[in-house]
Amino acid sequence: MKMKRVHRVLATMTTALAVFAAPTAALAASDTAHRVGLEEGLDDITSTSAVGALMDVRDEHGGWRGTSGVAELGTTQKVSAHARFRIGSITKTFVATVTLQLAAEDRLGLDDTVDTWLPGALPNGNKITVRQLLNHTSGVPDYRPTLPMPPAPQFLDNRLRTWSAADLIQRAVVNPPTFEPPGSDYAYSNTGYLLLGQIIEKVTGRSYGEEIERRIIRPLRLHGTSLPGTSPYIRGPHAHGYVPIQRGSGVRLVDLTAMNPSVMGAGGEMISTARDLNRFLAALLGGDLVPDHLLDAMKAPGVHDRKYGLGLQWQDTSCGVRVYGNDGDALAYQSWSFSTQDGHRQVTIALTPDFRGDPDDAVDALVDKAFCDRPSRGASWGT
Repeated sequence: MKMKRVHRVLATMTTALAVFAAPTAALAASDTAHRVGLEEGLDDITSTSAVGALMDVRDEHGGWRGTSGVAELGTTQKVSAHARFRIGSITKTFVATVTLQLAAEDRLGLDDTVDTWLPGALPNGNKITVRQLLNHTSGVPDYRPTLPMPPAPQFLDNRLRTWSAADLIQRAVVNPPTFEPPGSDYAYSNTGYLLLGQIIEKVTGRSYGEEIERRIIRPLRLHGTSLPGTSPYIRGPHAHGYVPIQRGSGVRLVDLTAMNPSVMGAGGEMISTARDLNRFLAALLGGDLVPDHLLDAMKAPGVHDRKYGLGLQWQDTSCGVRVYGNDGDALAYQSWSFSTQDGHRQVTIALTPDFRGDPDDAVDALVDKAFCDRPSRGASWGT
């Protein structure tokens, strides 16, 4: 090859590499900006309404984890991206999944009445169905308003008390139905999920916790997920959680990391991690846990103006993508976990609120950003 031709070939190759390098650099800059945007969103939450926060975003290309704030007040200890936390009402999605698996096995029917499985548990148990318990259209009163709640100091008197589902259900049903007839309206009821936990035990001969363990936790290898029952402790890495309690003329935060979760039971006792919740929702929305017709039923509203189906809720993002999942309030811990319908992308956020403000709007905006302002196609998130 002549020298002039060699120079021409090298020049052509250099030009070609530059052409490829330019968009690659632009994509990298876009991905960096996206991550910075997520980090700033977390920082905004901890600057206004939380002690600490974490976030885990997953898609087919990988994932990103971020944290903000501190794991314990009065320290500089960072929040672990792998931290475990109380997931509150996201527990309901696990309970609903097991209930639908039993329906798929023809071991119960969604239109079975409560009296079919728990005769006498409710005054009108012959009119309320399993389906209505799942989608909060039963009218069964919620038991939580019957208990002392923060900031009442009496709340702390019960922090280590063991509650049975029967005790809590009885506290609820001394009150009249929230509405009648069943199925005609929507009212969120933790009591309904306590009843579902009892129905699962009646059908299977095992507790709802054992069924969740063997049907979901072990098969999906959710190593950071557990049902603590009456144990007050969070095993493994975790942030401290706090609640506001009235003290004299003021309110101060009290550490509620250790508490007996039996007060939440099948409606909210579980502990998990952001990674595990993302894996669970990917499997559920991907069709790995319940058959398609029952997954469709999970995504059907109980009443037309609500975005809540059978243990699953949804929201529409600004980019037109509908995402499914649930959120949870376990008093000292709050969490949000959502997935695209195809199960290809998940976002989980958890925080320990400090009650200076309401984080809901900021979290909704951050979830929206995570789903809509995506990194470049084919780009690696890293871990």
